[in-house]
Amino acid sequence: MQTATVKWVDGERFLATLPSGHAVAVDSDREHNSAPGPMEFMLAALGSCTATDIVLILAKKRQTLVSLEVVIQGERAKEPPAVWVKLEILYRMKGKIDDKAAREAVRLSLDKYCGAAATLRKTGEISFHYEVLPFT
Repeated sequence: MQTATVKWVDGERFLATLPSGHAVAVDSDREHNSAPGPMEFMLAALGSCTATDIVLILAKKRQTLVSLEVVIQGERAKEPPAVWVKLEILYRMKGKIDDKAAREAVRLSLDKYCGAAATLRKTGEISFHYEVLPFT
């Protein structure tokens, strides 16, 4: 079992120590905004989880990925708990990448490998688009 520890600093600010030992500031007060909020971290978790999958899957498919940007937009429920109800992901890949390989990599990530996507899918719809930009 992994353990994270969250310590209250003041107001709505906390210091989270993650299982890896890294400490991250968290600020739930969006007006104060001294650090990312907890729900923002969920978007970052989704983006980094699926980006990792894309990098690994394309490497296994012997595709030449030069750069990858994952843009996640989300909409939250209007009433508490304000869960993510709609998530849209845009993948911008650059390199010598076959369109079919790109599409399969995204599908495998979102449907099979990405634990963050599997978790967030329980409360919201996840859709995606991707662009394969040529490497010149």
